[in-house]
Amino acid sequence: MSKRILDVNNLNKDFQVKSKTKLFSKPSYIRVLNNVSFELMEGETLSIVGESGCGKTTLGRCIVRGMNASSGEVLYHTEGGEQVNFLGLQGKEFKKYRKDIQMIFQDPYSSLSPRMSVYDIISEPLIANFKLSKAEVDEKVTEIAQKTGLNVSYLKRYPHAFSGGQRQRIAIARALVSKPRLIVCDEAVSALDVSIKAQIINLLKDLQQQLQITYIFISHDLSIVQNISDRVAVMHLGKIVELAPVDSLFDHPKHPYTEALLSAVPEPDPHLKKDRIILEGEVPNPANPPSGCHFHPRCAYKTDKCMQQEPELQLVGDHHYAACHYANEFTLRGVNHESQDK
Repeated sequence: MSKRILDVNNLNKDFQVKSKTKLFSKPSYIRVLNNVSFELMEGETLSIVGESGCGKTTLGRCIVRGMNASSGEVLYHTEGGEQVNFLGLQGKEFKKYRKDIQMIFQDPYSSLSPRMSVYDIISEPLIANFKLSKAEVDEKVTEIAQKTGLNVSYLKRYPHAFSGGQRQRIAIARALVSKPRLIVCDEAVSALDVSIKAQIINLLKDLQQQLQITYIFISHDLSIVQNISDRVAVMHLGKIVELAPVDSLFDHPKHPYTEALLSAVPEPDPHLKKDRIILEGEVPNPANPPSGCHFHPRCAYKTDKCMQQEPELQLVGDHHYAACHYANEFTLRGVNHESQDK
């Protein structure tokens, strides 16, 4: 994982909010992504975690150009070593890179067209991005169907004939058929049963090794994140507040928000009583974020400095970054670790 594939630099996304009371008032904006920056290495899995509304899905969609970011850069490093800013490309300029980056959506029931057969769904990216003969398309569709565990004899059926797990395999096959280098998995297993989740996660890991794919894995489920990730980025109110290798983050979190999230990870032992950290107060309004550290209204460790000065994301350990004034002074509780005071 020494070759860089993506650089996200100071990515911002603003959504316009129209006034319901004043007809001719100036529109206001909510900043959903706030100077998000990270690098992604080829072949790794970077997971994005955080509460609902923190900006995880918006980040994924901005990276694949499902929506346009307001400002910033998404620098893609091609196999030839060229750097391309996705946000500066339009139309045909961007189309030639479309095959290299794909997305697996959360809901396997709504992400597949009910009017298209499985064959048509999987073959569509090939037809859109390559000039192939019918025989070549058939060969590639059959090959990826077999790799994703789909019965080739079912390719002429329609999505309604399949279970949720099988539909997600179809979505995975559609994303992989163009042989992308990067896939954004947006809650790709959250709508599935527990046993099916394990099958799909194992499938994604096996395909990553076979095809040398890079994943951005967006999820609420920290147990899955711990299993699949190389690094984890924790988001809060549109910002990355902690970024670290998975073992370092789960064993030795450096941000109080991460500590609270990890306390919710269920233990496999039903007799073990876990000390859950319940955050007090409400999630801050992104239209009117608090001063200083945006997490301070719910932080048990806050000081006057936290309320007045916003912390920067800084290096606090070996490849471990945290946006907290007291990251190097904390001994926070990780998974399977006892809690300690500041």
